[in-house]
Amino acid sequence: MRGLALAGSLVLAAASAPAQTEGDATAPISAIDWLSDSLSSPSGAPTGDSPVTQGIVTEEITVEPLDAPSPDGVGLLPHSVTGLPPDLWGSSELHRLAQLIAAFPPEPLPAVQDQFRRLMLAELEPPQGSTPKAPLLQTRVDALLARGAVDEAEALLERAGSTEPELFRRAFDVGLLTGREQAACARMRAVPGISPSFPVRIFCLARTGDWPAAALTLESANALGQLSPEEDSLLAQFLDPELSELLPPISAPRRPSPLTFRMMEAIGEPMPTSPLPLAFAHSDLRPTAGWKARVEAAERLARAGALPPEVLLSIYGERRPAASGGTWDRVGTVQTLSRAIRDEDIEGVATTLPETWEHMRAAGLTLPLARALGPDLAALPLEGEANGIATTLGLLSDTYESVALALPPSAPSELLVAAGLARGQSEGAPDGSIAAALAAAFADPAPALPTRLSDLAERNRLGEALLLALQTLAPGAEADPGDITGALAFLRDIGLEDTARRAALQILLLEPRG
Repeated sequence: MRGLALAGSLVLAAASAPAQTEGDATAPISAIDWLSDSLSSPSGAPTGDSPVTQGIVTEEITVEPLDAPSPDGVGLLPHSVTGLPPDLWGSSELHRLAQLIAAFPPEPLPAVQDQFRRLMLAELEPPQGSTPKAPLLQTRVDALLARGAVDEAEALLERAGSTEPELFRRAFDVGLLTGREQAACARMRAVPGISPSFPVRIFCLARTGDWPAAALTLESANALGQLSPEEDSLLAQFLDPELSELLPPISAPRRPSPLTFRMMEAIGEPMPTSPLPLAFAHSDLRPTAGWKARVEAAERLARAGALPPEVLLSIYGERRPAASGGTWDRVGTVQTLSRAIRDEDIEGVATTLPETWEHMRAAGLTLPLARALGPDLAALPLEGEANGIATTLGLLSDTYESVALALPPSAPSELLVAAGLARGQSEGAPDGSIAAALAAAFADPAPALPTRLSDLAERNRLGEALLLALQTLAPGAEADPGDITGALAFLRDIGLEDTARRAALQILLLEPRG
């Protein structure tokens, strides 16, 4: 390690060299721009200036059947769970499917987000043109990571069991994001034919306790000119924290890779996750993070549907707020409401519910509140404003149909319209309103399907049509009313009744309306 200190001094001399920041490559290798450069690039062919061989290298020969199945068909959810036909992709072009998935809105209507996530996790026959490199699986994993579904992405990659470099890169980064870097490094060593980049080699050697080898590898990488000054400085301080007193402070990159993020944390310079992509928020869910960071990360993930509402409420209840305002007002009112529900304190629920509703709605957390507490609230004998809020939350919960069946005919008209949608029926609604467009999708007889979607379905491109229908509904109430009717009718026609009903209820009760 003393030798490492000398190597660190070389960093100071090189500090004036041009910085090579992450994401500067002219040809991005991923649909997301923050993947670690975890695998070494193959060397180029010798030039005319170096005709002499430096030795004979025997590369490992791998054999692969020409008809090897593509991991593109791998999934976690079988047909019996998703309700989707195994040949959903049909005759759609692989490139077209990848385009639609990569361009899908990252924060759509929650019901649309849930269905899109199920589609990404579905076990389906690979589309035409799939190869063992699994291009569609790469796109699906990227879509999950972009939405904070790190655990699901990790499980999907494990199910695939592929050692294709691009899939392996994603698996390594997922291990860093979930705090399971030891397992990620072990896989890196165990897979033949995988050549880690110098930063990954140094990181994994240190993580497994071989500090002398890590230090020697760092010096070798510097001698070969394989590291930028920023990488050199970060790795040197990662291996020897005492160097932080000799080297200039490291500027946190705007878009760090998971590897950079984890090493910054290791040298005592943790980066806040709030400005980073959603997947990084999982780092703040660890017990070692502060409570405020845990709460904010949990809210961010729950808002995107990437964290079960019960986990959010569990983190809310870890301790009593020591301050007021903003986050702590939400935490305090949810704690009070949960306690009143548990104690069957009807008066306490009636007093606290309106305040909790306002705080959670202002933070975009109405749906997590509904899914966690809606069924219990709807079952309580409340009156007035509290009863209306409880019914709304019940209709937005997973038990929406039973709440609708219990709604009395004397309920407000908007709730009666919502109850009809929850039962899959058309109720009266004002002409020209969003409610009328929603009711039209559940009318009997059913409305005509959009030509664009029905034509794709007839041409054996059902999955493509489904993605377009979900994309239409993604803006919620901001979408064209006629398009909303057609997209909902299409979902019902192909058997996705539950998604259609949830989307309709959320557009009516959750989304702002003009």
